[in-house]
Parts: sequence; structure tokens; C-alpha cells
Amino acid sequence: MTSGTGTATMPPQQPVTLDEHAAGKVVRVHVGAPVLVRLHSTYWSTPASSDPQILDPVGKGGSTPTGTCEPGAGCGVAAADFTARRTGTAHILAHRNSCGEAMPCRPGQGSYTVTLEIG
Repeated sequence: MTSGTGTATMPPQQPVTLDEHAAGKVVRVHVGAPVLVRLHSTYWSTPASSDPQILDPVGKGGSTPTGTCEPGAGCGVAAADFTARRTGTAHILAHRNSCGEAMPCRPGQGSYTVTLEIG
């Protein structure tokens, strides 16, 4: 869109929301885009950026229990928000040691990685 003065007005970037289904994938986002990560268990660590100069964390993030839940079930969300600051590649990483009350994770269930290509 352009205004009468010849300057371009760009619409705001739509947030990109990632959850467990994005694990292991490559996601392309534009510079300036908000990236929201929501992992549906409080057993996950707070999602982190591998390169904060490219994918900048916004706020602290963390885990929030939801509703009423049996003790040890991990009901809730581990969340973090980021902004894609510049072109490049960054990874969103999280881990967990437990996949339920006193239940260790099987191979492949304990780590979360998404690759973001920002351009």
C-alpha cells in the first residue's frame, strides 16, 4: 500500500505460532515477524533462541499450569515469544527429562528443535 506522499505502508507482520507439530521442521519467516512458541506440557523447558541477535526473545517466557490437573500430569504450557530481528538462521530449542509423572522420555521425545530461516 502507498500513501499520497509516495512512501510505502506495510501491514504489520502476522505472528507465526509454533507448537509440538513444528518439531524438526524448517520454518521461513520475514524480518520483523513475531514468533510465538507454545509447547503443551509444563515438563518442557522454556523455549530458547540459538542466536538472540537473529531471533530475539521478548520477555522471559516460562511455564504456566492450566486448569485442574492430576498431580504430575504436566498440564499447562511452556511458552516463549520472539521477534525475527535480521536475516539468517536460528533454532528454537527446548528439552524435557520427564514425559509424565516418574516417566522418563523415550528417545526422540526429550528435545524440541525448529529451524527458522529469516529473510
